[in-house]
Amino acid sequence: MADPLGEVLEGQRAADIRKAARALLKEPLLTDGGPYADEFRLVRRYEAELREWFDRNVGWSLRVDAEVARLRKSPGSLADASHPAREPSRAALPFTRRRYVLFCLTLASLERGETQVALGRLAEQVLVAAADPCLVEAGVTFTLDRRDERLDLAAVVRLLLRLGVLHRVAGDEEAYVNGAGDVLYDVRRRVLAGLLTSRRGPSMVTDAGLEDRLTELTADSALDSDELRFRAIRWKLTRRLLDDPVLYYDELADDELAYLTRQRGFITARVTEFTGLVPEVRAEGIAMVDPLDDLTDIRMPEQGTRGHITLLLAGHLAGRHGVVGPEELELRVRELAGEYGGFWTKAAREPGVESEFVEWAVERLAALGLVARTAEGIRARPALARYAVGAPRLRGSDVGDREGGQP
Repeated sequence: MADPLGEVLEGQRAADIRKAARALLKEPLLTDGGPYADEFRLVRRYEAELREWFDRNVGWSLRVDAEVARLRKSPGSLADASHPAREPSRAALPFTRRRYVLFCLTLASLERGETQVALGRLAEQVLVAAADPCLVEAGVTFTLDRRDERLDLAAVVRLLLRLGVLHRVAGDEEAYVNGAGDVLYDVRRRVLAGLLTSRRGPSMVTDAGLEDRLTELTADSALDSDELRFRAIRWKLTRRLLDDPVLYYDELADDELAYLTRQRGFITARVTEFTGLVPEVRAEGIAMVDPLDDLTDIRMPEQGTRGHITLLLAGHLAGRHGVVGPEELELRVRELAGEYGGFWTKAAREPGVESEFVEWAVERLAALGLVARTAEGIRARPALARYAVGAPRLRGSDVGDREGGQP
C-alpha cells in the first residue's frame, strides 16, 4: 500500500534538490549571506546528491563549506564570447580587456594581502603589479591618473562585492573615483579561494596562443579509452544543454552528433529531472526551455527603445536568407525610425546612431543563439524563425464587414 506522507516528503525533497541545482546553475558561487541564502542552505543540506549528479553528468566538482558553495563549471564551448563579465550596474556594460586584466591583478593582490584592505591601498598594489614588463609589452597600461582608469578599478571592486569576495565596511567607490574619499573592505578569503575553477593553475600553462591556453586550462584527463571518450562527449553535450540557449547539430563533430543521436532521450531526461528544464527538439537542434523563465543570464529584450529595435530587427532577419551586412540593418533602423520613431527616445531618432543600435541588437541576438556573426555579415540561425512576422490576415468577421456582410 502506498504511503501518501512518504510520497509527499519525497516530492518535497526532489523539489528542494531541483531548487538548489537551479541556484547553482544560475549563480555558481553562493555565499551564506548573499541574495541566495535560502538556496545556499539547501545546497548544504543536499550536498552529496548535488555533487554526485554534477560529477557524473557534466564533470563539474562542487565544494561546499559553512560560508560558500562553489560549482566549478567548465564551458561546453570555448569559442563563445557572447557572455562577458559585466559590471553590476543598471547599464551592465561588458568588461573591457583592461578590466579583465585589473580583475586578475586585484585577485592576486587580495590573495597576498590581509583580511581588511582599503581601496586606495589596493589600487597601489594593483598599480605595482600592472608595471610588469610583460603587461607593458602587451600594451596594458594603468596609472590611476585618469578618471576612466579609476572607474575601471571601481567596476572590478563592485563585481567582487556582488560575488561576496569583498564586504564593504565604510566609504563609497564613487567618492574614491572622484578623489574625495576612500573605502574599507573585509576580504572573505574562503570565497576568494573558490573563484578559480581551472583544472590547472594558470602559472602552469605554457602555451602562447589564447585558444591553446584556454584548452590547456580546461582540459580533462587523458582520453585513452572508449569509455573515457564517450564520457567526455556526454559531459560536453550536457554542459551545452545546460549553458547554451540552443544546441545546434551543425556545430557538433561527427562523433558528438552520433552519440547525441543515440543518447538524446537519456541525456535530456536526466537534465529535466534534475533542473526542470524541458527539451524542445527540432530538426536543427535542441533547446532546453525553462518554464519558470528565470534560469538565464540574458533574455530577449521586450521593453524600451533598444528592446523594440532588437525585436524589429529579429523579425527582419528571420525573413531573410543568407548573410545580411550591417549596412542593410542600419538602413532598416532608419526606415523603422520613420514608422515607430514616435515611440522611441529622442536620441534614437538622431542621424548616425543606427550603427550603435544595430551592434547592441546583434550582440544580444548572438548571445541568445539566434544569429551568428561571420566575416561577411550577420546570418540568421534556425531558432530565429520564431520571431518571423507573417503577412497580416483579416478575420472572417472583418472581411464580412468590409464586403457589406453580417458580422
